[in-house]
Amino acid sequence: MKLTSLTRTDERILSSDIWARDGKPVREQLGNWSEAAKDIPVYRDCEVLVVGGGPSGTAAAAAAARMGADVVLLERYNHLGGLSTGGLVIWIDRMTDWSGQLVIRGFAEELFDRLPPGSVAGPSPEDWGSSDVAKAAHWSLRTAAYHGIVTWSPTLDPERLKLLSQEIVIERGVKLVYHSLGCTPIMVEGRVAGVTFESKEGRMAIRAKVVIDATGDGDIFARAGAAFVNDIEEADVHHCMNTAWLFGGVDMDRWIAFRRDQPDAHSDFLARGREKYGLFDRPFVSWRNDVALFMGPRQSGYSALDVDDLTAVEVKSHRAMANHLDFYKAHAPGFEGAYLMLSAPQIGVRHARRLTGVDAVLRSRWPDGLALKDEIGVSPAVSPKFPNISIPYGALVPEKLDGLLACGRHISCDRNSHGFMREIPQCWITGQAAGAAAALAVAAGVLVRDVDTDALQQALLAQGVYLRPAKAVAASAEPTAAVVVAVATAAAIAA
Repeated sequence: MKLTSLTRTDERILSSDIWARDGKPVREQLGNWSEAAKDIPVYRDCEVLVVGGGPSGTAAAAAAARMGADVVLLERYNHLGGLSTGGLVIWIDRMTDWSGQLVIRGFAEELFDRLPPGSVAGPSPEDWGSSDVAKAAHWSLRTAAYHGIVTWSPTLDPERLKLLSQEIVIERGVKLVYHSLGCTPIMVEGRVAGVTFESKEGRMAIRAKVVIDATGDGDIFARAGAAFVNDIEEADVHHCMNTAWLFGGVDMDRWIAFRRDQPDAHSDFLARGREKYGLFDRPFVSWRNDVALFMGPRQSGYSALDVDDLTAVEVKSHRAMANHLDFYKAHAPGFEGAYLMLSAPQIGVRHARRLTGVDAVLRSRWPDGLALKDEIGVSPAVSPKFPNISIPYGALVPEKLDGLLACGRHISCDRNSHGFMREIPQCWITGQAAGAAAALAVAAGVLVRDVDTDALQQALLAQGVYLRPAKAVAASAEPTAAVVVAVATAAAIAA
């Protein structure tokens, strides 16, 4: 595999390595098999169906249920959290902007407020935004300082996040359905009206007034006929795949001291590992000093929509995990007692499809920093060169398809903006907005594209979401009262 090393730039946070595949085997064409039509049982009727329980889907279900909607959350695995838990992407990207202000709030903030002590690691709030040289140097080795500025980029215990995510949606009355894979959209007069799914019981159906596609790959909106794109930025990691893993029994303080105090020896160590194995990467800190996180090696040229490619990445990642253990135990300070702790149950897919929406998060808007009229959240910019970035509601709404909203890494954005819009904090933002919008649409009896965005913003503010100061007049309102006003406003406008 060919190695490409990328350096940090104004449009790229991490310096990283990419391994490109050598070639793809040709799959034999064996014709088709005709599947007979049949009636399938309806499992449930609901108001809002969320397909996918990753960061965005969990936030969507929690937000819609908080506003009184009857919600079903369909998840293919045995846990919620998606890549933030099952994918072991336990390093959560920046939730503060470059001034240190917390802008990823709402559902995300509730999660961190409720996680138990010892399950989260990162800089203290008083250090967020600090450009103190010593503090920035300390946290840069712990994935929480960039461009010389300390950020709130915590690492967390994935099992605690799984449990908390589950309990929040159950508390709010969501019907949670595990071990169930959303398959095809139910179409009624050209509109999405539910989804079929597969489980150990076979194929069943769920009918819904609004469907939220939180699959991460756009499986539902693509199969419903919505337009999408899948172009990539070749010189970035956002299209790569790999399976992450954890090593236990390590001493990350010793490893960090080695990396900091012996840079030549550290570089030589990585070079020798690559020479021996090809696929070879460095560890990241986790929520514990005795657990090391590997979020690579990142493999390029594979499709998240191709079962053979997904299999190939899994095979290479698991082999790389064993090779890393052998080499690190033999040569890396702090890894003498390391052992294989866990490989991620979920493959680390960064990109598959992106919706073509009514609007999009666009690179051309980065420099101006303007709050869009339908802003539903704010993302920190990729570098201090740019102001905060406005996320429009239109990025969640298909250009033409009705009955469906998208949230998570497959929302409408260009390939540059996808580099940060795919991250877990941004998925929490877009998921919460999709859930609130779906609840408003159901309550008002309108299409999701016709939801009043002023009412949506008031509902999001009531749930603690950060919007621009001009929108924040209702930020201190009681959630129940604000939601009632938002629903009434939307209903009145619809009438």
